[in-house]
Amino acid sequence: MTSTGTAGVFARIDRDVLRPPGGASPSLRVDLGSRTLLLSPEDCRRALYGPLRDATLGRAVWRQAVTAARHEPRDGDGAGRLLVVWLALPGLYRNLHRILRRWRVGRADLEAEAVLAVLTALDAVDPGSPDTGGRLVKEAVNGMWAYAKRVTREIPVIDVAVFAEARDAAVPPEEPARPSEGWELHITPPPRREGLYATLRFAEPPARRGGRRTGPRLPDLVFRARRHEEADRIGTVVLRPAGTGR
Repeated sequence: MTSTGTAGVFARIDRDVLRPPGGASPSLRVDLGSRTLLLSPEDCRRALYGPLRDATLGRAVWRQAVTAARHEPRDGDGAGRLLVVWLALPGLYRNLHRILRRWRVGRADLEAEAVLAVLTALDAVDPGSPDTGGRLVKEAVNGMWAYAKRVTREIPVIDVAVFAEARDAAVPPEEPARPSEGWELHITPPPRREGLYATLRFAEPPARRGGRRTGPRLPDLVFRARRHEEADRIGTVVLRPAGTGR
């Protein structure tokens, strides 16, 4: 029989059927013509999937297993329904591994979808149908493929609200880099609506030639910053060596 591994829903069902918490595994009473057989879970699987499987016995196993599961109390331990799911598992592994090789989907999720599909179909199938087991397995396989296709079509999208909030967030202006040499020209606007509305800073680092400063001197910068005597005053000019702060 195919191994279910050590984790996942299939492995848990294996443990609960073959080693139930109460002790003895459930047995299934199967009427076959004039005979009544008492089969263990392993005997049932061998009748369905073993090399010496018997089609007549297999149909009887499905018929009795489904009938017993549908008549067990809803508030019971669910051993009958669990046995039906366990009997369907060997018919699922081939498609389970095909899906896992084809797409990146979680095995645990696929197994859960298969179990859910079997339990859903259990309440709808005809126990006396010659293909009761095939119908249960088919529904489980279809459930796994449908889940895998649905998941692979899902495309992660950006959270528009969070993106818009981050985009519109006010970013504090960076402090302009101060030159290491030269003069900084600060123009502070007067307290009125006309003229400049922000502090402007201009820097002109001096050139060097032979270790001596050859750039503009302080009087030159002051002369450039002066206004015409007939023009309106737009601000106050302050000159200080670069890097000395305000």
